[in-house]
Amino acid sequence: MEPADRETATGLPPGIAAAREELTPMLSQYADLCAAHEDALVLFQVGDFYEAFCEAAETVARVCEVTLTERSDSTGDYPMAGIPIDNAAPYLESLLDAGYRVALGDQVEDAEQASGLVDRAVTEVITPGTVVEDDLLESGTTNYVAAVAADGGGGAGGGADSPSETVGLAAVDVSTGECLVTSGDRDAVAGELDRIAPAELIAGPDAPAFDPADAERGWTTHEYDDGAFDRRRAAERLEPYLPAPERRFDADAELRAAGAVLAYAEYTQGDDGPLGYVTRIRRYDPRDRLRLDAAAQRSLELFENRGLGASDTLFDALDETNCALGRRCLERWLRRPLVDADAVRSRHDAVGELADRSLAREGVADALATAYDLERLVSRVSRGRADARDLRSLHRTLAVVPELKATLAGAEGERETGDDADGVADADADGSTDADADGPALPRTDHLGDLRDRLDELTEVRDLIDAAIAADPPQEITEGGVIREGFDGDLDDLRATEREGREWVADLEASERERTGIDSLSVGHNQVHGYYIEVTDANLDRVPDDYRRRQTLKNSERYVTPELKEREEEIVGAAERADALEYELFVDVRERVAAETERIQGLADALAELDALTSLATVAVEGDYVRPELRANPDGGVAIEGGRHPVVERTEDSFVPNDADLPRGSVAVITGPNMSGKSTYMRSVALAVVLAQTGSFVPAQAASLPVFDRLFTRVGASDDIAGGQSTFMREMSELTEILHDAGADSLVLLDEVGRGTATTDGRAIARAAAEFLHDELGATALFATHYHGLTDLAEERERVFNLHFTATREDGDVTFLHRVVPGASSSSYGVEVAELAGVPGPVVDRARDLVAAEEAERGRDPSGPEPEGPTDEAAAADEGGPDDGDRDGDASLREFLAEEASEQRDGGGPAASDSAAETPTEGDRAQSSNEADGEAAPGSSPDLAAALRDLDLARMTPIEALNALHDLQSRADDDG
Repeated sequence: MEPADRETATGLPPGIAAAREELTPMLSQYADLCAAHEDALVLFQVGDFYEAFCEAAETVARVCEVTLTERSDSTGDYPMAGIPIDNAAPYLESLLDAGYRVALGDQVEDAEQASGLVDRAVTEVITPGTVVEDDLLESGTTNYVAAVAADGGGGAGGGADSPSETVGLAAVDVSTGECLVTSGDRDAVAGELDRIAPAELIAGPDAPAFDPADAERGWTTHEYDDGAFDRRRAAERLEPYLPAPERRFDADAELRAAGAVLAYAEYTQGDDGPLGYVTRIRRYDPRDRLRLDAAAQRSLELFENRGLGASDTLFDALDETNCALGRRCLERWLRRPLVDADAVRSRHDAVGELADRSLAREGVADALATAYDLERLVSRVSRGRADARDLRSLHRTLAVVPELKATLAGAEGERETGDDADGVADADADGSTDADADGPALPRTDHLGDLRDRLDELTEVRDLIDAAIAADPPQEITEGGVIREGFDGDLDDLRATEREGREWVADLEASERERTGIDSLSVGHNQVHGYYIEVTDANLDRVPDDYRRRQTLKNSERYVTPELKEREEEIVGAAERADALEYELFVDVRERVAAETERIQGLADALAELDALTSLATVAVEGDYVRPELRANPDGGVAIEGGRHPVVERTEDSFVPNDADLPRGSVAVITGPNMSGKSTYMRSVALAVVLAQTGSFVPAQAASLPVFDRLFTRVGASDDIAGGQSTFMREMSELTEILHDAGADSLVLLDEVGRGTATTDGRAIARAAAEFLHDELGATALFATHYHGLTDLAEERERVFNLHFTATREDGDVTFLHRVVPGASSSSYGVEVAELAGVPGPVVDRARDLVAAEEAERGRDPSGPEPEGPTDEAAAADEGGPDDGDRDGDASLREFLAEEASEQRDGGGPAASDSAAETPTEGDRAQSSNEADGEAAPGSSPDLAAALRDLDLARMTPIEALNALHDLQSRADDDG
């Protein structure tokens, strides 16, 4: 049978619909649930399995790789496939990954007590953005579902063609109850979506389309009930969460998006009413945080590294958190760094104190390591889905709060300290610091003091759970053993009756053996016949008269006595009543805990922040980070002494620190060889800014930084084939966003602008962009380029200056020093880098000859030492003389060959300059001789030359260059 497609797998399967009038009661019930959930694949509980039928079954079998079977009854044969309920998580994950939403049709009444068909209902709709099961969620992560709506709320498409129209955005993490609301124009909301990174997006009828910046790792978008976006309905939906919701938002679009996303969240959780744990609906302005668009997050590798070290990201370098709460908090901070200088300094104060106090820091870390995920725990408690083990986990987390407060507070009061406020305290040989010498003390900083005050011990909740819930309860809450003895007198009496009855039965076997003289007599129990006395056939003549036959077996008979029957009724009755009472008591305890949801969430926030601060302090101490000074002067720039890249230094055996001195509004033009460290240097500066505004110390000897409002990057080469963008088009798109949105308070990183097109066009674009940044935007910028002609901007513009990375050349070998110094470089060492990458020797030698000829033509000795700074000759070479046409001074191999071939096609080789006419090289003579004979130069047949000309060495990886040039070598051998 052909696999069912998505349309036939969701909603009512066609095979079921065709036989709708003839279905059995159970399949009719399944059909009703499918019809009510047209956008989901319904899994229907049958005993211990979730089953699907017909086309839905075919999809389940294919996606989950389970066996497709068949159900047959009087109405026909129906394909069927199922997954085990007690191990459903991996199968549900497969369905979600395949793009399906799954509705769980559970039995909602006890099958033993049901009269006829067991009642079933959809208790949960599992979607990518509304997953709440721990088995389907990564610990310490957020999982948002978002909604967008445009102002107007009218006809379809009203916002799609209005880029300046206000768009509302609301996102909720259904697993924790966090809810965020904001608004802006289309571009601003697109940036926020990339920053929030929801798993799922629902769009209002008037909303513009939003596509993720990364199509492979973005969200899924679908439509939802248009009525949920209606202003009146949205306001009514919000009233249980916010009093007078119309007055809480800045735009109607915000209110409509918030109402719709909560309606959707309620729908996925069974439509049982408001989600009581969504108590933190927070409206925010994106301008209150450092704005990092998707390109910046990607190029700075904040959360994702697509290279070989896929786990080497900035977040990985900072993540020394001890619990899931802290990990989520740290991720939020890194996605939304602060722009309020006082708030940044407050975090720095707290990090500094924890860094100084090693014993307190380690004590806090040890305590937090035992904390459970309070946010997800309390969400399950509030939804009525928490079991007894969840409550014990909550109790264990509450139990560490007094310990944390004591660790932060101590017993001796505040003390004086001589620690350096700008750095991490010096550690003694045993790892302790001077700050710990007198033992723990009250927090010296307001931030930690306020945080300590927010550590609500919730004593009454902790005591309630401890008194009510057994220390090691079973997972099932309806089968007893959940409530602690002594919590309820009636329950204790029932348990005592049950226990005494079982003890009487346990003694019955011995007493009956003695009474009857039957040594093989045994007392047993089963679910069908209850308690019985079993006697073998050989001893039937000794059975007492008061025994009543209950069951005949092959070699024995089972009996019951009036007294045993009475005791059985007492035991069973007491056990059933005890289980029912115990469940009632558990539900009551759970509801009393749920009533404190807001307090528990407040504690969760405090624990999360404390863990994130402790993580930053740990990284500061272990990584030798320094506290950055935030410049009070609005005109202050970036000043970093001995700066390092926080990720690269963890993966390399050694790292060369570099200084950065960038006046506010300046443009630093950076030149130097490939592989010398230009990109790493620029990223180091940007990451120092991100770290500082996150609240972290920075990897440097000293740092003084302004507070930026936006950070832009155009670093690295990548395409978006799925989105229809070449590498150069994507580069230009990112450059367009920067030049439109950057301002005087922005930091801009530009690397190799214009390299994806012809030299003349690329150099022109790069120069114009640098001039625009300086003249029009006033942004602080780092501009790395191989267009060495751009270095003369330093003479034309007041706030432009040159930096370059040094290298030494000795006996033809080049050593990259990875050190940045003032001035401009005069070479990119492209041939040397090609040799390091493993390009075949003949190609490298030929390239070196061509470069030598070019350099000789320009009057420069290619074998001489590399000048450390700019020279008049180098500057002249960069721009070229009057006969050099549009040739740039970078003398890259690709451009040189292209120009050389073009000039040859025009007839006569290079245009004659004064220097070239005076001294032709030996290579020139040889080439001219061959051409005169009507032969191509050795190793340069027309096809081979064209192939070599087309190589884009500046954008090839070493292995790609190796493979391509190896092919060329093989072709050259074949031609020879």
